[in-house]
Amino acid sequence: MNAPLKDREAALMGMGDSRLRKEDARFIQGKGNYVDDIKLPNMVYMDIVRSPLAHARIKKINKEEVLKIPGVLAVLTAEDLKPLKLHWMPTLAGDVAAVLADEKVHFQMQEVAVVLAETRYAAADGKEAVQVEYEELPVVINPFDALKDDAPILREDLIEKMEGAHGKRHHPNDIFTWEAGDAAAADAAFINAEVVVKEDLLYPRVHPCPLETCGCVASFDPIRGDLTTYITSQAPHVVRTVVSMLSGIPESKVRIISPDIGGGFGNKVGIYPGYVCAIVSSIVLGRPVKWIEDRIENLSSTAFARDYHMTGELAATKDGKIQGLRVNVLADHGAFDACADPSKFPAGMFHICSGSYDIPAAHCTVRGVYTNKAPGGVAYRCSFRVTEAVYLIERMVDILAQKLNMDKSEIRKKNFIRKDQFPYKSAFGFEYDSGDYLTALDQVLDAVDYKGLRAEQAAKRADPNSKSLMGIGLVTFTEIVGAGPSKICDILGIGMFDSCEIRVDPTGSAIARMGTISQGQGHQTTYAQIIATELGIASDLIKVEEGDTDTAPYGLGTYGSRSTPVAGAAIAMAARKIHAKAKKIAASLLEVSENDLEWEVDRFKVRGNDDKFKTMKDISWAAYHQPPDGLEPGLEAVHYYDPPNFTFPFGIYLAVVDIDRATGETKVRRFYALDDCGTRINPMIIDGQIHGGLTEGFAVAMGQLLSFDAQGNIQGNSLMDYFLPTAVETPHWETDYTVTPSPHHPLGAKGVAESPHVGSIPTFTSAIVDAFAHTGVTHIDMPHTSFRIWKELKKHGLNLN
Repeated sequence: MNAPLKDREAALMGMGDSRLRKEDARFIQGKGNYVDDIKLPNMVYMDIVRSPLAHARIKKINKEEVLKIPGVLAVLTAEDLKPLKLHWMPTLAGDVAAVLADEKVHFQMQEVAVVLAETRYAAADGKEAVQVEYEELPVVINPFDALKDDAPILREDLIEKMEGAHGKRHHPNDIFTWEAGDAAAADAAFINAEVVVKEDLLYPRVHPCPLETCGCVASFDPIRGDLTTYITSQAPHVVRTVVSMLSGIPESKVRIISPDIGGGFGNKVGIYPGYVCAIVSSIVLGRPVKWIEDRIENLSSTAFARDYHMTGELAATKDGKIQGLRVNVLADHGAFDACADPSKFPAGMFHICSGSYDIPAAHCTVRGVYTNKAPGGVAYRCSFRVTEAVYLIERMVDILAQKLNMDKSEIRKKNFIRKDQFPYKSAFGFEYDSGDYLTALDQVLDAVDYKGLRAEQAAKRADPNSKSLMGIGLVTFTEIVGAGPSKICDILGIGMFDSCEIRVDPTGSAIARMGTISQGQGHQTTYAQIIATELGIASDLIKVEEGDTDTAPYGLGTYGSRSTPVAGAAIAMAARKIHAKAKKIAASLLEVSENDLEWEVDRFKVRGNDDKFKTMKDISWAAYHQPPDGLEPGLEAVHYYDPPNFTFPFGIYLAVVDIDRATGETKVRRFYALDDCGTRINPMIIDGQIHGGLTEGFAVAMGQLLSFDAQGNIQGNSLMDYFLPTAVETPHWETDYTVTPSPHHPLGAKGVAESPHVGSIPTFTSAIVDAFAHTGVTHIDMPHTSFRIWKELKKHGLNLN
């Protein structure tokens, strides 16, 4: 059939089409399949006994009363795991962490024991009946206190190990000291600088708080020696490798299945003690074991984000040209270094902190420290500490503009990396692939009538009776995503490539399997669209599978906006292998040379003859029915893609806020987000990802905080206290875009899902501080709650009471 070209393009629903998500039909009907939906015969339930104290020795654990409870099968402690050498486990950051507290606890809510029972209720009853005798120890919550000479030693297991995974440790509570850039060049820039600004910035501890908490169902078959585990993991293949290393079970006999995951945001990359205990319990009992944590456990003990104490400095000329950047960070990692960063970068990609600016000299130092808090430091909807880096540079550029009495848009224009400088090598050694920051900024400023907003703000400031303060926030950010090139990125020594396997059926449909795992990104839709465009097979005829290590090719998972930059490239390359074979088959069928053929949407046609063609459906049948001599039957391919470089999406965000001078309540009048993610695969899904990221950024900036009292008691660890915005609080988002393709990516795509979270948070702070800028305020720490803003109003005599 020779249908019109336009109709055939529409039927594909390929790249660039805002088609509806394939996944939504089952989710909106409650047909999702989550870990807690897994029910296996003879299944046992597990619950965890957690410490009420942040730092204490364990004197005694009494199991006697627990074992009397009907339905309770066993209680396991570190002593029970020691014969198996599983009481400690390696972390992804090169540290070790206690699976169950070994002789002492290091943070409140640490895992002390597990109870196994026939029912979930019996397990919960058993948990309450476990009696633990503690001897309290001094608690260290502040990372600065942890480095004092008289600070208590928190990690007694490391007393004799002053050489850590990332170099020398200079204090018993030290983890690492990591540097990037050129210290001498940066120092020289400051010596000769006409203007210097310096600011202490706190990025407080927050939590990804995914919709679904963590959990697993472990099932060991003692006859076959096989272990199958259903798990809430963003990186199932990595989990399989770690489980094999810990248990001694051959990796070929370990199967990890990540079914539907209700959000990840970096929180579900690492290996948690609950997973290990459930697996061990299943091996010991020979029965399936289910563990599902509750919300308080999730907020209290699974990996947090941020907790960075940063000092930024900029050196500049009097007319605002930045000459140097220096950054010093004290990073609170909690009780164990459990960050899920690439192995060679203990501070992740924080050295992207020169941002979108042409800064000739820069240096940063990050020092990781142990405290009596839960471990973590995950890349919460960002690519390995990029959020902290963007927050740092954007706040510092605002502060410099304020010092020089320059508009924040003008100072950015003056310091942007120019379009003709790409590919651009930063002072930290990153090679930015492409960008056009000035065009994007002008597009945003024109869209919001920036000059008009500044005039309105000036009028309000001149009116002493104005009931509100008006702030305008502006952020121009560059991300680094697509981890990563194996030459510099790995996890536990495994290069951070990704993979795709595509099989085309005889009747012209296809199945594709990837090493990633979706947590709401719409992979089943967008991946099929890539294949549709590359192979001319309608995306509705393409089935996408992920998350099962027995069927998917080995991949490093989904986090840090890897899906499109790495897996998307693997998909395109695998499809192109099939495309090349399909061309040979078409040439044979049409009895012409391959050079005589040209590709058109869904078919190869003879050049100059529109009526002589073979569709992909024709070719698929021929591949299994009558392949040309010298070609194997079938039409399938596998590709492992190791990117040559990261990708560098960017954005320009602007917010307008109105602060009530009587109450401190902040209303977001307008938020305009322009993103450049390179080639756009599904514009509707892009908008959805941006809306979600902006909403999470709004939550972090305006209310989220995991705080601790002096005794290490975690505060705000329930959804009664931890701010999750609903449709009532969430502002209206306006989205826009430019397209600057990545020159080294097969599709020109860069990734987008992390960007709105990364860019929105400093935008809100920029707007809040801007409202107070006329008073001389240069920075206000997050979260920007009404009470905190009211106190700031009162401090400067601006409140109307």
